[in-house]
Amino acid sequence: MKRRYVTADVFTERMFGGNPLAVVLDADGLSASQMQALAIEFNYSETTFILPAKQPDHSALVRIFTPSSEVPFAGHPNVGTAFALATLMADRNEIVPDEFVFEEAAGLVRVSLIRDGERVVGAELRAPERLSRRGQISHQLAAACLSLNPEDVRNSMHEPQVLSVGLPFLLVELASRDALRRAAPSRAGYDRTLPLDGARSVYAYTRGEGTIDIYARMFTPRMTEDPATGSATGAAAALIAGFSDPPDAEVSFRFMQGIEMGRPSLLVARVRKESGGLTHVYVGGHCVSVMQGTLSLPSE
Repeated sequence: MKRRYVTADVFTERMFGGNPLAVVLDADGLSASQMQALAIEFNYSETTFILPAKQPDHSALVRIFTPSSEVPFAGHPNVGTAFALATLMADRNEIVPDEFVFEEAAGLVRVSLIRDGERVVGAELRAPERLSRRGQISHQLAAACLSLNPEDVRNSMHEPQVLSVGLPFLLVELASRDALRRAAPSRAGYDRTLPLDGARSVYAYTRGEGTIDIYARMFTPRMTEDPATGSATGAAAALIAGFSDPPDAEVSFRFMQGIEMGRPSLLVARVRKESGGLTHVYVGGHCVSVMQGTLSLPSE
């Protein structure tokens, strides 16, 4: 059976920037092992698989695989999948909705479209969970994960800690852009600390300047780097927003990631606060279509 797929670069306005995503459009009948094999074959940070929704008022059931495993939620796959589906619908002259509702292992994920006139140019997701704060580690352990010195780790707001708005990450604030540039994943450091409270990856960030609020990098347990990580961006934005005033407001941040990889990615996060508490976290950005094709893979 021939199955269609498309790819897109997510959190960028130009091809070959941002984070690439593969979307397999006709995934019904594929087994989890086949989906995992395809994710390995594409070898992107994530590959999504579109299946019929279980509820008629939802858009699709979406499964997300890294080259290592299935994950319950991730940022750039949701943004890119919504963009890809909207683009295909527009190409077929179908009515494109303002929002998709995806059924995922982490829960329902709502993704609204970003338009330039009539053209869909990106999407913005709402994280499926409120911010949860989990285990902390020492500066020494965090620095070891990133091949840095303990003094490169900053704790003006928080100790190195596992946080999640749907997918846990170990978040580490660094003292400078220079420390962020020097960061590299350490196998020994990871093996000593991770996994921790569901986190297997490290998201390192530092304060920005000018139009960029935060510069970030994310390293996976495969010792690879991710060009743009929407789920970790959402957790970082929620954390930072919690320290900001006023208590009732919408706070927005511009994150830059992927520079060191030559794939600059701009992620825009919004956090809604009511009575001093965080209600919803949104992460969005632009996308670019790259490839489309078919693959032959039978159902199991």
